[in-house]
Amino acid sequence: MTNTSSGAKQLLLPDWYDRLLAILAIILMIAVVAAVAKGRDQWSVIPWQIWAHLGTLSIALILTPMMLWRKRGDRLHRRMGWAWSIAMVITALISFDIRQVNAGGFSFIHLLSVLTLSLVPLLIWEARRHKVGAHRSTVRGLITGALLIAGYFTFPFDRLLGDWLFG
Repeated sequence: MTNTSSGAKQLLLPDWYDRLLAILAIILMIAVVAAVAKGRDQWSVIPWQIWAHLGTLSIALILTPMMLWRKRGDRLHRRMGWAWSIAMVITALISFDIRQVNAGGFSFIHLLSVLTLSLVPLLIWEARRHKVGAHRSTVRGLITGALLIAGYFTFPFDRLLGDWLFG
């Protein structure tokens, strides 16, 4: 980071919202693990797309608190950021091949996938241009929408993870 003003330094530190997003990501990851464990009797009939989607999603969920709670802007943050971004893009792309809920059609969650595919390149561009405030806002938006809101909507009772966790 080239700007060393106190305002820019403050953006590098986690605040209450970063901590909240990190905690919610951990809770969602725990729910995913619990659901998958409870659904083990059905693992053999689950298509590869769902396993790949859960895998890439898990990478992003695990990296989220690590990135939000630690120092930003260093080499490790950038490497984790690339891994997180790639995981988010792959997760979004795979989601277009998961359409069982709407009888083969797309659902509301797929709009979040389109948004993810639009915002991840912006996120990278902002980071590369050292637009720290804009980068932080984009990250928060992606975590809130593409991870947490989309994740929440995978747990209603008519969805696989919800059925596994609560069924």
